Amino acid sequence: MKKLNYQTLKEQGYDGYLLENAPERVLQFGEGNFLRAFVDYFIDMMNEKAGFNSKVVLVQPIANHGSFNLADIINEQEGLYTLYLRGFENNQKVNAKRVISCVSRCLNVYSDYEAVMACAENPELRYITCNTTEAGIAYDPECKFTDLPPASYPAKLTQLLYRRFQKFGKEAGKGFVILACELIDDNGKELKKCVLKYAEQWELEQEFTDWIEAENIFCSTLVDRIVTGYPRSEAAAINEENGYEDNIIDTGEVFGFWVIEGPESLKKELPFAEAGLPVLITDNHKPYKQRKVRILNGAHTSMVLGAYLAGQNIVRDCMHDDTIVNFMNKTIYEEIIPTLSLPEEDCKDFAAAVTERFKNPFIDHALLAISLNSTSKWKARVMPSLEGYVNKFGKLPKCITASFAFYIAFYRGTELTDAGLAAKRPNGDAYTISDDRSVLEFYYDHRNDSARELAHAVCTNTDFWGRDLSEIPGFEEEVAGILENIEAHGTYSEMQACL
Repeated sequence: MKKLNYQTLKEQGYDGYLLENAPERVLQFGEGNFLRAFVDYFIDMMNEKAGFNSKVVLVQPIANHGSFNLADIINEQEGLYTLYLRGFENNQKVNAKRVISCVSRCLNVYSDYEAVMACAENPELRYITCNTTEAGIAYDPECKFTDLPPASYPAKLTQLLYRRFQKFGKEAGKGFVILACELIDDNGKELKKCVLKYAEQWELEQEFTDWIEAENIFCSTLVDRIVTGYPRSEAAAINEENGYEDNIIDTGEVFGFWVIEGPESLKKELPFAEAGLPVLITDNHKPYKQRKVRILNGAHTSMVLGAYLAGQNIVRDCMHDDTIVNFMNKTIYEEIIPTLSLPEEDCKDFAAAVTERFKNPFIDHALLAISLNSTSKWKARVMPSLEGYVNKFGKLPKCITASFAFYIAFYRGTELTDAGLAAKRPNGDAYTISDDRSVLEFYYDHRNDSARELAHAVCTNTDFWGRDLSEIPGFEEEVAGILENIEAHGTYSEMQACL
């Protein structure tokens, strides 16, 4: 079978959209599944629908992926790959295929560093995108200006910016629009802080720092799409059906939403709206992040632990149980949405999309996988809704309060091992609780507590929550009562009681 490339598609008479030649206007740090199914998909659509006419140079930020170099595979396929976006949309099953043609080449940052830096001298280059994981945007003082390459991504970016400044520094309009996609708060602002620290540490001239401030736009962004990556079990059948060998097939959910915090001028530069894409350019991305974290992530965290103890294993299966779905919907629509700052209808539309995403027939999203580090997740995703609801209505939100009891019940373990805290479901199935070691040790130390003793210990643990939750009027007493009911009748019965 022939490898995927432009010639193979021409020989097949492929009639889909392809952009074979265009200027390289985007440099992307990260060649992984997420960026290729999200940012590069949007760029490819802008090329087709709005004449964006841009190629993307990918940069592989690590030496290799195990025994192979992904950059080599991307280059063998001339940057082409097949993307499948799959899921539920408007109550219809969707499995959309697209050959992505916006990628020109991929450079390995270790073996091709000079080629990466040379991109800075391309006058057409305007945009830099990145997703170097949550740990990627970090300042490492050990990085030196003479390192080729330095260890941290912000140090590499500073070197690239300096190369650009040396080439075009006095020419207006030759700075970059930098779109950070890492999953940290204020990702663009944090990246800029790191760059300015390196400029200072390396004693680069003040004119360079002034140029960074005047000519470059660091955008904080919110990204939202579940990307499932290379479909290992299906790849052979997909290649057979397509009639070519594609070693970097990518898959993700059909839902996608990108919020970019930046100036109004970006709307003209980046024709997302003209291409009909779900990308919002705004002066403040934070309300949209709040909506995502509280509704999407909050729904997960408040529902899955109780659902798992009730015998469910996968998110999609939960969506076929009326009690669990109604519990989740009551949590979202009656207890979370009233605490959010965006208009109610916007939040309801997003919530409806969340329900469709949870039904995705192509994603087996395990409840146990979502349960990892549930202590910090409950604090970040659910506790703000609890506090907001109490402040607004002067009473406890029934479902959110129950979800806290579900969390405690889930963490009722009996044996501490290197793998985590061992526990059992009411049906006898064994599972392992995974969290910070200090959290697991706390629950192990309290393994013999009564429901009320445990509720008190958890609510008053300020290390977990940053505050004493027993100070919320009635909260500890209500949680203790629910926990007793769970131990007598199970979480499913408690979900029913909330409705």
